[in-house]
Amino acid sequence: MDLYKTTATLVLAAALAASGAAMVMAGSKKAKTSVTVKSDYGNGTLTAAIRKAQFGYQVLLPGGLWYDCELTCKYTLRRESLDFWESQSDDRNGDFD
Repeated sequence: MDLYKTTATLVLAAALAASGAAMVMAGSKKAKTSVTVKSDYGNGTLTAAIRKAQFGYQVLLPGGLWYDCELTCKYTLRRESLDFWESQSDDRNGDFD
């Protein structure tokens, strides 16, 4: 009987947490629709649109391609546009910041 109560309590708590997170997201007045990044190497700044896709978020690269966000959309935009060539050498060194 105690195992049943514990399991039911955990399921209820998880459901409440999930619905609370959904309500917070739905209740926000304005969803973020763009990100702005600054180059880590002095290559300027860039603002791009973001959107919710089937499996997460995507960022619109300057060439018009919607690209899946990796760690964050800011990280992906910086890595795939402003600091593209510099990030190629970073990968060989194992630096993923």
